[in-house]
Amino acid sequence: MTPPLHGSEGAVGAAGGPVTGDEDLPHPTVEEVDEVDEVDRLLDGEVEHPEGALSVVRRGLAVSPELRKGLGTTVGLALLGAGGRVLVPVLTQQVIDRGIRGGQPGDVDMPLVLGLAAVSLVVLSLTTLTNWLTRTRLARAAETALAGLRRRVFDQVHRLSIARHTENRRGVLVSRVTSDVEQLSQFFAWGGIAWIVSLSMMVAVAITMAIYDWRLALIAIFSSVPLFVLLKALQRRILAAWDLVRTRVGDMLGSIGEAVAGAAVIRAYGVQDRATERVAVTVDDHQRAFVKAGKLGAVLFPANEVFAVVTVSAVVLAGLALGPGSGLTAGQLVAFLFLVQLFLEPVAEFTEVLDQTQTAVAGWRKVLDVLDTPIEVADPGADGVDLPAGPPELRVEGVSYRYPVGSYALRDVDVVFRSGASVAVVGATGSGKSTLAKLLVRLADPQHGRITVHGIDLRTVRSASLRSNLVLVPQESFLFDTTILENVRFANPEASEADVRLAFYELGLDDWLDTMPHGLATEVGQRGDSLSVGERQLVALARAYVANPTCLLLDEATSAVDPGTETRIARALESLSRGRTSITIAHRLSTAERADWVLVLDGGRLVEQGHHDDLLVAGGVYAALHASWLDVTRSAGSTAVT
Repeated sequence: MTPPLHGSEGAVGAAGGPVTGDEDLPHPTVEEVDEVDEVDRLLDGEVEHPEGALSVVRRGLAVSPELRKGLGTTVGLALLGAGGRVLVPVLTQQVIDRGIRGGQPGDVDMPLVLGLAAVSLVVLSLTTLTNWLTRTRLARAAETALAGLRRRVFDQVHRLSIARHTENRRGVLVSRVTSDVEQLSQFFAWGGIAWIVSLSMMVAVAITMAIYDWRLALIAIFSSVPLFVLLKALQRRILAAWDLVRTRVGDMLGSIGEAVAGAAVIRAYGVQDRATERVAVTVDDHQRAFVKAGKLGAVLFPANEVFAVVTVSAVVLAGLALGPGSGLTAGQLVAFLFLVQLFLEPVAEFTEVLDQTQTAVAGWRKVLDVLDTPIEVADPGADGVDLPAGPPELRVEGVSYRYPVGSYALRDVDVVFRSGASVAVVGATGSGKSTLAKLLVRLADPQHGRITVHGIDLRTVRSASLRSNLVLVPQESFLFDTTILENVRFANPEASEADVRLAFYELGLDDWLDTMPHGLATEVGQRGDSLSVGERQLVALARAYVANPTCLLLDEATSAVDPGTETRIARALESLSRGRTSITIAHRLSTAERADWVLVLDGGRLVEQGHHDDLLVAGGVYAALHASWLDVTRSAGSTAVT
């Protein structure tokens, strides 16, 4: 019979044949490996980021157009509000210099004083309204920008290749989308507004002080310079400290999430103490990092008080030293002291908000690092091509793939999956089976070689066309916390309830569906925990059926199911694979026995291929795997009988 697939000519024989060593494999350059490792370490926060706060802000504004939109108008309103507050000391000066003409009660010009008081009331009312508009615009822009940022980060996370989605990094990625963005939200609710309003106030006050007396204005400004020097000196240390805090938050969320997800295993093995200790380590690390950052931030508050006293004292002493010859009236001197207080208000606020700013910048930087992570699997979009209809032929041509850490998962693999064939991929744990399946549906791209479908390079196929034609059912079927109906329709939102029922019927699973308490309306729980492993796989198969792909890849999850469920899954797979190219990562070799063709991987290499019967006769790797599997099956069967 004509084999449904074959390897590269002369590369691999049915019984294994000679294979080349690692020295024949094209390895990534040192620069390529270092670049990938550096990206991963920056993503995880394991190395100090060389970027400063201003650079982070510039990058953040570049990716958040919502923050830039209308910013000029908002700053203008903030300056107008600041000007309104500055007018109050000016009006006070007018009351003292013009309204009070002497020391006796009758020497007060009441009409003038009342008129100035009325003007002050109007100014304060307009200032209040202006400040409200400013803060409202900033709050609206900030939350709109953060909503967009959350969506962009979430989309970016799902565009990252499987190399970025290791178990220990998932908690970090979740932290970036949730905790770090939430930190930004808290900052913009107060800190971001404070920066705009306070800077506007300082500019307006500085200009007004200079109009009154440029000498006293310089004294007030330069008396505050040491405080800004101190802030500048502490900025990088505080930023690094809060950057470490954000890293520790990601580590803590990752360890807690892992412990919660693995609660059943932890309790089954009685290792609660060990699991608690692992979580406690990350909690303690977070505590130490937070305390260190808090100590650095605590330096700012007393420093502000000291410099405020120094600034006011310097202005008073200078005013007294200049005396009447300075040209300042009593009212102008009083107004100037009010202006100094207004100038120091934002300085005091800066010392409080700077701590929160560094926290937000640290989180912002980590979010931006996710957005800047290279997309190894890019969608060609409008420039891409669509796959033609019908069961495809897939060609794997000289494919090698390695994860950022570790050796090659696949090495120089050449094989052709013929159209409509049923293929089983077998091999020991770590042989590269699951990696091959993920490359075939382009969850990652090989570092060397290429994969074609219908003769078309996968890299040039539009993602929408690829996902509708090639569907992967993973080993651990993920179900959403909703009904069976909605979980199946997830693959095709346009499918009706009748379509979903037909899917279960065509797969021979309608009798199982009838056993569910509410049929299609049965809630499956978080991650499908209300169903058994086998039942989750049945729902996943129905979901794949509704997707109606031309090629089906299954990372078989039958190792943890009972024989009855395995038989049910096998029947469903036979129905699902009919008329399609199907590739199954076989963990139980009963699947390989039924396949048209069998591929055998060992150490990331294709070492054997052929029909089940021929491979048994050849007595190679497959024969040894099959014999071992039979021994385990018989042993399990005899134990069950006993």
